[in-house]
Amino acid sequence: MFNRRKPAHRDSLRTVAEQIQNTIGGTFVFNPCGLPAGSDPPSMYLPVAQSRKEVLNKLDIEAKKQFVADLKQRLDRSKVVILTDYKGLDVGTVTELRRKLREAQVEFQVIKNTMLRRASEGTPVEPIIEHFKGPSAIAVSYDDPVTVAKILSDFAKANDKLEIKMGVMGGKLMDAGMIKSLATLPSREVLLATVLSTMNAVPTSLVRALSDVPRRMLNVLQAIKDQKEQVAA
Repeated sequence: MFNRRKPAHRDSLRTVAEQIQNTIGGTFVFNPCGLPAGSDPPSMYLPVAQSRKEVLNKLDIEAKKQFVADLKQRLDRSKVVILTDYKGLDVGTVTELRRKLREAQVEFQVIKNTMLRRASEGTPVEPIIEHFKGPSAIAVSYDDPVTVAKILSDFAKANDKLEIKMGVMGGKLMDAGMIKSLATLPSREVLLATVLSTMNAVPTSLVRALSDVPRRMLNVLQAIKDQKEQVAA
């Protein structure tokens, strides 16, 4: 008697089947010999005749559908999306740009144009669809449009191979010039600080004005009294 070694591809197929089950649901019965499943009541059946390529394709299609659905949700709730051409940037430079954007709560991702087009349909980002051409990487901000424009503009000045192509904010297209202009505006934090300081100043001025009313009223009354006394005299 000797132990018969199990072919490696069987474990590989079993792993793929489990991945498909986790991705799209259903019960897969791994049957490397292609024999009937017997008493097992499978809802889906994976015979050995089904090639690994077919299984991987099925898994790949479902994964792409899920990715597009998730991307659509992100684009739908974005405040601004800026499209860039990263061609010519090395991996280290792209990593540095992604780090700077991530620190500002901005997502930066390289995505195939076909997926970008599908995910953008029916979202405020849809006007930019026709510009998804060539190497595309998008910066997505859910909060402050100025910050992402500022980071990309400053980075492009230091790295001329990064091209800011187009952007969309509130369903309106922005060309590269408009994005650079947006980058010159005060950031959200600066604007909030200005508003708060203004709000704090208003009550102080109002209190001073109100506190001065009785004094001015007394002066008016005193003037009226003096005038009457002069007339009486």
